[in-house]
Amino acid sequence: MTDVNDVTHAANAATEIVETDAGPARITWHKAKRARLVLAVSHGAGGGIEARDLKALAAVLPAHGVTVARVEQPWRVAGKKLAPAPKTLDLGWRDIWPALAKPGLPVVSGGRSAGARVACRTATELGAHAVLALSFPLHPPGKPEKSRAAELLGSGVPTLVVQGGNDPFGKPGEFPEGPYELVEVPHGDHGFAVPKRAEITQEEAVAVITDAVVEWTGSLG
Repeated sequence: MTDVNDVTHAANAATEIVETDAGPARITWHKAKRARLVLAVSHGAGGGIEARDLKALAAVLPAHGVTVARVEQPWRVAGKKLAPAPKTLDLGWRDIWPALAKPGLPVVSGGRSAGARVACRTATELGAHAVLALSFPLHPPGKPEKSRAAELLGSGVPTLVVQGGNDPFGKPGEFPEGPYELVEVPHGDHGFAVPKRAEITQEEAVAVITDAVVEWTGSLG
């Protein structure tokens, strides 16, 4: 059950508190003037919605007809440092979904790292239009045998993976073939940071992400 009980506005964004069975969650809306899609993106297990990729998408996508909803899971809103079990993450996402769908537009379910896993696991059940998986954690660092590929391959909807070329949770070349698209951010780590010696700048690396998502969302029917 979703109960929106607080909405505040600031700097072209609206912040909405949504009650879930896992505790209060927070949605920060970045609305397009003539929106045709909602892109809902959540954070990973070690960070929040201030991640460089999520901030960049919120800044760029609205000009292309995509409203961006950056979602803070209940554990993060509560100030906890460790994410709960996957089932609890999924529970929170399910309860947040009605607020994401309320504008009446197709919703692209997305997230980075652990948030990408949640989006993949719940996409079909929630009726997501598509999935955006940023820095999908294909396996724990150094443990390729513990693959999470089944979650990605089982999303059941059009899926875009954006992956850093040096992501210790899974480099692009480690991903199996499947019904999804994959865009590589050269030299990027799990947070899409690139070393100073790389042939692309940090700004160019972020542009690879936003350009890819703009093109992909534009192709979605």
